[in-house]
Amino acid sequence: MALDRKTGTAPREFKIIGTRPARPDGIDKVTGRARFGADMSAPGMLVGRVLRSPHAHARIKSIDSSAAEALSGVHAVVTRADFPAPGEDVADILDNCMAGEKALYDGHAVAAVAASSAAVARQALKLIKVEYEPLPHVTDVDAAMAVDAPALHEGRANETVPDGHSPNVMARHAFGHGDIEAGLAQADRVLERSYRTEATHQGYIEPHACLASMGADGQADLWCCTQGHYMVRNTCAAILGITQGQLRVTASEIGGGFGGKTTVFLEPVALMLAKKTGRPVKMVMSRAEVLRATGPTSSSSVDIRLGMTSDGRITAGFAELRYQGGAYPGAPVDMGAMSAFAPYDLENVRTIGWDVVTNRPKAAAYRAPGAPMAAFAVESAIDELARDLGLDPLEVRLKNAAREGTRASYGPTYPAIGLEATLRTARDHPHWSAPLGPNQGRGVACGFWFNFGGDTCVSLNITPDGTVNLSEGNPDIGGSRASMSMMAAEELGIPYDKVRTVIADTGSLGQNEVTDGSRVTFAVGLATIEAARAAKREMCKRAAQVWGIDEEAVIWEDGAARPSGPNAGEHPPMTLADIAAIASNTGGPIAGHYEINAEGAGVSFATHMVDTEVDPDTGAVTILRYTVFQDAGKAVHPSYVEGQFQGGAVQGIGWALNEEYIYDDNGILQNAGFLDYRIPVASDLPMIDAVILEIPNPGHPYGVRGVGETSIVPPLAAIANAVSAATGTRMSDLPMSPPKVLAAIQAR
Repeated sequence: MALDRKTGTAPREFKIIGTRPARPDGIDKVTGRARFGADMSAPGMLVGRVLRSPHAHARIKSIDSSAAEALSGVHAVVTRADFPAPGEDVADILDNCMAGEKALYDGHAVAAVAASSAAVARQALKLIKVEYEPLPHVTDVDAAMAVDAPALHEGRANETVPDGHSPNVMARHAFGHGDIEAGLAQADRVLERSYRTEATHQGYIEPHACLASMGADGQADLWCCTQGHYMVRNTCAAILGITQGQLRVTASEIGGGFGGKTTVFLEPVALMLAKKTGRPVKMVMSRAEVLRATGPTSSSSVDIRLGMTSDGRITAGFAELRYQGGAYPGAPVDMGAMSAFAPYDLENVRTIGWDVVTNRPKAAAYRAPGAPMAAFAVESAIDELARDLGLDPLEVRLKNAAREGTRASYGPTYPAIGLEATLRTARDHPHWSAPLGPNQGRGVACGFWFNFGGDTCVSLNITPDGTVNLSEGNPDIGGSRASMSMMAAEELGIPYDKVRTVIADTGSLGQNEVTDGSRVTFAVGLATIEAARAAKREMCKRAAQVWGIDEEAVIWEDGAARPSGPNAGEHPPMTLADIAAIASNTGGPIAGHYEINAEGAGVSFATHMVDTEVDPDTGAVTILRYTVFQDAGKAVHPSYVEGQFQGGAVQGIGWALNEEYIYDDNGILQNAGFLDYRIPVASDLPMIDAVILEIPNPGHPYGVRGVGETSIVPPLAAIANAVSAATGTRMSDLPMSPPKVLAAIQAR
């Protein structure tokens, strides 16, 4: 959105926004009617399966699929040789979907089959003979940065990487201002500490699944679970060498994504199998495949230098972040480096981030990608210095908090933001002053996320009976169908149940960005409001036509067209239903459309507070109490907002205490299943209190900010600070599993 289109933030009275109507997808999901990725079928459908590398790093010398192709029931086998040479923009994506010269991680796809049944497909995979030349591997980010580390790629580093670094270092990112050394010299105490986090998976319950078909004329259809079917269309078309118009993609319901379904894994393979066979091909991953071959977040290694005066003023902050992004460039270390010190007003601040490749599956987005690991390090360091100086950790954060007009650590100047409000609310909340028992500790931490906008297109159509159909192009992963219906109803002045929002396929609307970055409620909401306003203008025009007065003499108020004043004449209001009923006689169907590359998303801040209890005999950590304080700008549907706050906290709890990728000495993943990769379940958790603050975003007509990302940023540090307080020893390595905590207690 252009700067001159930004709206004011004066309070507005809403009738529907801020209420809690029933969710439109609820009945279908609890009754089993909702159709997810694996629920689609087609006549003549074949089953696709993938053969995956058993090596962490190996040269593929040859692939012999003749025996598999001869097996009864096998209709096609595809390898990398079946795909056209990719363009530079999709080369790594294709290589991740189907290995070329080398297999780069345990689970890397090397071939795929389409067969008449799953049993035949599994048998066919066993008949494919692959000759590998095992190569040295590396899975640790610090080890991968050594100049003598096994190299995954040669000559791939970009121009930001100085000479003399390991070929596994792909890029260097730097942000900040001021003089770090001068700032540290002003401090009464300087802390230097290193922190580590392990890779964690998004943990969505629904595995990746798709159904592809392609006709002899090259026209293709794809049904899949994804966070962005336009992204799937564009990427798959580029990989297969067809035009985007030849491929129509329909998004299914999605059983969780959290950033992990913002790329493609099976879809290009399914389309190529469909092309070779001339039949529809369905592919569904197993849980082991999801964990071995789809993107977790990065593991990280971070060094912090932080200076603080005796009264709690931070004089300088420096962070060096090393993230491994798996086998291909693109670790979110740039966003980690940008967000590390973003909550604070610092004169001297600098961050350096290194993007490093390792023999692991390519990292994918995971709620505020890159930010949780950076916040873990910075917020832990602030907490440790505050406690060492005998200061209140909340007051230290308030003293240094970024406010409107603060120059952010990554460059821009903040407009109206809500960090200070979250801190003051947390300080005044009963949780902060509640008593603690033996072996218990309380931690607090702040978090930040940018929030995105991007390409957005919606269509709002008025039906002849006065109901409204809204089409948007973003899969609903956080309540967007409810929030879009609410915003359309609010703007049109009609009841919520008169609006139905659907997710259109790629052939029905213009380009839409992926559902990620907390963009949808902001960007699609903005477009929905503008589409509704366009429809209102048209309905006012129709009413003016009926009344025989100028369009300018008609206003829209309380769901109806009305004369703007006495000079416009005495005409009874015409409701939306009245105007819709005679639309055919006044010019035809009535609709509102809006397309935009949305800007002005507005940054987001949160403060989390958590109480933990540590068993001194086992090192087991129990979460006793958890409270989230976050600025939502304007909570369109408060229940969904609370759910986002709570969901981010829960995933942060898993990241902090249990979840990690465990590789053996051969680079083979040891816990590729939910039995050994343990995500939190209800019995692990307390009730999580969610406190919604509303500091309006001036870039949105209703003041909306995204809320889905920020809530996962503070938990790692907040929990580590609580455990450190409970044990009396600083925890700097995640996850804080019982053996690690017990070892720290014993070492104390």
